[in-house]
Amino acid sequence: MHNAAFATLGLNWRYLAFEVAPANLQAAIAGAKAMKFSGLNLTVPHKLLAVEMMDELDESAKTWGAVNTIRFEGRTANRGWLPLAELGEQVPTETRAQGFNTDADAIITAIREDLKMEVKGAKILLLGVGGAGRTAALRFASEGVSELFLVNRTSEKAKEMAEEIRKKFPAVRVAVEYPKTDVDLVVNATSLGLKSGDALPLDASQFSLKQTGAVFDMIYRPAETGLLQAAQKAGCKTANGLGMLLHQGAKAFEIWTGKTAPLELMRQALKETIYGH
Repeated sequence: MHNAAFATLGLNWRYLAFEVAPANLQAAIAGAKAMKFSGLNLTVPHKLLAVEMMDELDESAKTWGAVNTIRFEGRTANRGWLPLAELGEQVPTETRAQGFNTDADAIITAIREDLKMEVKGAKILLLGVGGAGRTAALRFASEGVSELFLVNRTSEKAKEMAEEIRKKFPAVRVAVEYPKTDVDLVVNATSLGLKSGDALPLDASQFSLKQTGAVFDMIYRPAETGLLQAAQKAGCKTANGLGMLLHQGAKAFEIWTGKTAPLELMRQALKETIYGH
């Protein structure tokens, strides 16, 4: 989606993928900064680790406690900090890495677009509170959900997350368990479903998909996970994570380039790359 957008806007830029072990993340960020990259995206498991590695954190990264987008910025003798892309031939006196989070708003936009629902006032069961799940939990709470049920492989992590939400958003009711009654939405933020043959991310003996009207799976490849197939059989509205991927990417594009992202073009490029149509 990024390379298609760069080409359309006539930018001589290139978006590339690099596999970096967590132990090498700091060195990779420093290397990209030294080579005057405009920015980086980070995926699992780097989003939480990177918070401590930034020179500066945007309000979004401070609020949601995770970094998925980095913009490299330079300072010149007579100007403040500017994105490296805006400095042109000027040589900065120093450079820095500023961390952003574009995931949090992207999940709200994707749920609104793809499921035609607002999370404000909703009852939500969230499966997984790791990097993406943690961001989603805080964003849902900030949006004013009425109840949030957190389920995680290690319940200790879910309890810590619940405690943080209670402190920051006391009006939101949080429970670390499966709901006994119906909910409006189930969100999968785990990696279960990425591989064929994966177990469902929820315990069917404790929660039935007939207890919800909608299911959102952050996984976008495969297009239909086992969870989404089961949800459709149960009569739920469903959406995968393609919309979330699109909107976090479009925001990152704007942070790096300062230009409006060609959203529909990026959406089409994603569909062609991931699904072949």
